[in-house]
Amino acid sequence: MRECKQEVFSFAVHFSHQVEAGFTAGQVSSDGGALLLREVDRRIKLLDRLAACFTDSCNQEQIEHTVEEMLAQHIYALALGYEDLNDHEQLRAGPLFGVLSGKRKLEDALAGKSTLNRLELVGRNARYHKIGYSAEAIDRLLVDLYLESHAFMPERIVLDLDATDVPLYGHQPERFFHGYYDSYCYLPLYIFAGDQVLCARLRPANQGAAAGAVEEVERIVMQLRRRWPEVKIVLRADSGFCREELMAW
Repeated sequence: MRECKQEVFSFAVHFSHQVEAGFTAGQVSSDGGALLLREVDRRIKLLDRLAACFTDSCNQEQIEHTVEEMLAQHIYALALGYEDLNDHEQLRAGPLFGVLSGKRKLEDALAGKSTLNRLELVGRNARYHKIGYSAEAIDRLLVDLYLESHAFMPERIVLDLDATDVPLYGHQPERFFHGYYDSYCYLPLYIFAGDQVLCARLRPANQGAAAGAVEEVERIVMQLRRRWPEVKIVLRADSGFCREELMAW
């Protein structure tokens, strides 16, 4: 069999820059797989559509990093396992993340941890945090992505509901102790259809697993029914969701 000795693999261009994966040393990154995620995003336009859910009231002539760039930088870092904003003090200087975030001038550093923190403090203080978002628009986007992933109406949709713990080690707002998980934590609600997430709602841990489930299921089912009025929808969850409000609905 003929041995493949290809040394360079080309990806979609970045403005006037060629984007290639090679094996010839130079400035090396171990995160090259993120370019595959970038190719997927260019097809479904996820980051562009997510950025449209945000508003930035800062003077656009004086900003250095756009919301679109900061979201891409943060989300790609999360996908690569860099969960701490402190990681960006090093990542912000690499050309790979410049390509991923859509920065036109790759020699310019990306946003640092303090700047990216504005995305995580939206709505807290209008004087200092001028980036906001529409939670309703983001909710609709998750379901829209699921709908668009199907060429035809499926025979059945199974919505899986579950809650899990996000352990906390500081003194974050709405921090509560949860006896089952034996720790201070948040208790987010997730709703999946197969391996696609339709809802991710952050909640404090001083409530039951099913809290807010009716409202989330109702809006998701309504959006699904507008596209597929006749599709069969099944709800699946553990006993923590066996509550009169949800069962009656």
